[in-house]
Amino acid sequence: MRTDPVTLQVLRNHCRAAAESMATTLYRTAHSTFVKETEDFTIQLLDRHGKTCAVPLDLGATWYPGVDYEDAIKLVPGGYEPGDICMTSDPYSGFLSTHSPDTNMWKPVFHEGEIIAFAGGHIHNVDVGGAVPASLSRTLTEVHQEGLRIPPSKLYRAGVLDETLLRTITANVRVPEQNWGDLKALVAAVNTGERRILELARRFGVETLKDGLADLLDYGEAQARAVLASLPDGTYHFADYCDEDGVGGDPLRLKLALRIQGDSAELDFTGTDPQTLCSMNVPTGGHPHHSLVLVGVYYVLSALSPKITLNFGTVRAFTCILPEGSVVNPAHPAAVGMRSLTCARLRSLVFGAFAQAAPERLPAAPAGSSSIINLAAENRRTGRRVISAIAPIVGGGGGMPHRDGTDGSGADAAYLKNSPIEITEAEAAIRILRYGLMPDTGGPGAHRGGLATVLEFTTDAPDATVTARNRDRSIFQPWGILGGRPGAASSFTLNPGAANEHDLRNTDILNPAPGDVVRIVSPGGGGRGDPMTRKPEAVLRDWQAGRVTTEAAARDYGVVIADGAVDTAATEALRAQQPAREGFDGGPNRAAHEARWDASAYAAMGEAMAEVPSAWRGRLKRHLFAKVRASQDPAADVIRREKNFGRG
Repeated sequence: MRTDPVTLQVLRNHCRAAAESMATTLYRTAHSTFVKETEDFTIQLLDRHGKTCAVPLDLGATWYPGVDYEDAIKLVPGGYEPGDICMTSDPYSGFLSTHSPDTNMWKPVFHEGEIIAFAGGHIHNVDVGGAVPASLSRTLTEVHQEGLRIPPSKLYRAGVLDETLLRTITANVRVPEQNWGDLKALVAAVNTGERRILELARRFGVETLKDGLADLLDYGEAQARAVLASLPDGTYHFADYCDEDGVGGDPLRLKLALRIQGDSAELDFTGTDPQTLCSMNVPTGGHPHHSLVLVGVYYVLSALSPKITLNFGTVRAFTCILPEGSVVNPAHPAAVGMRSLTCARLRSLVFGAFAQAAPERLPAAPAGSSSIINLAAENRRTGRRVISAIAPIVGGGGGMPHRDGTDGSGADAAYLKNSPIEITEAEAAIRILRYGLMPDTGGPGAHRGGLATVLEFTTDAPDATVTARNRDRSIFQPWGILGGRPGAASSFTLNPGAANEHDLRNTDILNPAPGDVVRIVSPGGGGRGDPMTRKPEAVLRDWQAGRVTTEAAARDYGVVIADGAVDTAATEALRAQQPAREGFDGGPNRAAHEARWDASAYAAMGEAMAEVPSAWRGRLKRHLFAKVRASQDPAADVIRREKNFGRG
């Protein structure tokens, strides 16, 4: 290491402060509610090669502390000069932006004619054009339908705005003023980053700064390797499922073999389903350290070592195997807009594998679904059609080794902040009827899963379109471990309790009539430990707080509550009738699916997929699932009979 330990720690803190300053600039100057309130943005301080060295810890999304800009930086034609600011929103150019609404931006920082670092970040634009308002839907089938895509390009050349590029952007989106306002906020953030990096160069010296940034990556890597070395060597297999690979589609299976050897780990996604015919694909380009598939790793490392440094060095201890043509490495032009839905399941997948390696140290499954609700409608006060983010509906965290899961917005999606109702109702043609926690939704356990969030709203706009991005977990529930039970499934309902009530399941586009009521409930977190061992007084506190009903207290925990108190004798009698619980519980729908689609069936499908081009695999999967549903024969036998579908 070239930097002495004391200087390195000082530099580490200064770099984080620089990143926090950039994030604050963006947060304070953004225009859209989704950026300035929900905080769907990131900031990175990058070394001269484009590797992330520091990120803010208190502002923005927590997905990208290990993001790698290098390939995208190299794709900008003509080299760099002072004052340049570059951007991209194309998921297939350098695999930096991961769907078209995410605009990444970076600025080279020069010192005496040399690039010494970059300042970077991303924002999620609420709408970038395309087939549907807010640009994202599971119904879309290719990336060309998902809005404007900008390959790595210069927005500013030597400090001068490219007006042609800006006109192209604003001409192709539904809310141009809002988009440009958020882009200007990101420009301000990277300009702030440039100033802060040059301050660091003056404070520490240019060579010390360059060496220190490289050493920060080594430091992050060493910390990650220390955590891995504390885990037992071995191969840990896990699978998890998205409900449907498209509206009304088939289950989407994600498969992981986690191999821990000493202070390194390999994440092998072989066996994961082929790229889908909908927009749930995750564009990685096969990058062995792609940040999008390692988000779960960041959370695991932080749980096992809360003060760990997160940067690109952290991910060097992990190598990902991402099969070409699979949902985690799709081929162009596969749609990718709903990749965040699949990424939520990837996080649960990683959690499940690591929970086998260290069950005593890790929680049950979080809700694993963060539905982003958007409303496109005419604002009657202004007469203009607007697109507004209403709220992220995030479920609870999984039961922890030492406490219950966080209610409402726990674990892997807690960075998504709720939008104040007053702001939402001021900006959108909407009236919020209910917003809070949903009782009886946390997975029962010795440590209960976090409760789900519920939102009910109505609109009087005659032309409203509601999009509910990332709808999932209405079939496959968040799993419980060590005897804990799964969290409650999510739901999406039109006019709940009325004669015209309609279960919308995982629909993500809706046109409600004026006066219709829309209710969305997130999943709950999974439980941890046998719920019959939960202390009765803890169940009583949940009952008093409205988290658990009287019926659920008896049914799920064996606790009888009468006249506002625990009936000790009745509780002991009821619990004595219950068998001890242990192990994993993915819920009845998962058990039923895996009884039909067992290991031999998925192995047979994998063999069939290997014999056809990647572009055929989604249709072959759909054909095989239909044939298995129609047959009583073992699924593996059906698949072997049908594997030549479409080949003449």
